Amino acid sequence: MPDDRSFHVLEAVPNRLEASPQRPRRRWSAEAMSRLIEATLKPGANVSAIARQAGMAPAQLFGWRSKAIKSGAVTPQRDADRLGFVEVTQAASASVEIELGGVVIRAGADINEEQLVRIIRAVRQA
Repeated sequence: MPDDRSFHVLEAVPNRLEASPQRPRRRWSAEAMSRLIEATLKPGANVSAIARQAGMAPAQLFGWRSKAIKSGAVTPQRDADRLGFVEVTQAASASVEIELGGVVIRAGADINEEQLVRIIRAVRQA
């Protein structure tokens, strides 16, 4: 019984796509890296804008910044004017309409009983 299976050795050579531009890898000096990281740590700094000005991908600068903070090499400044998280609750929106002698009284849920009674008495006396 002949063996029909064959074994071929394929040789693959990695090559960049011809459509993508050939760019040499950029090497950043330690001073340039620290200057860019320090700029991102200032209150109100826009990391993406700083990266674009330097001609680099924002993700790369975010990565440098994250590593520097995690290692303790730098400490981000706290922005005193920066807003923190605030719990927002929906206000009660229940309301009631009361019609007395052709006058409509609309009262929200925030009115107390004593105030409502005074309003009703004032409408009846008018």
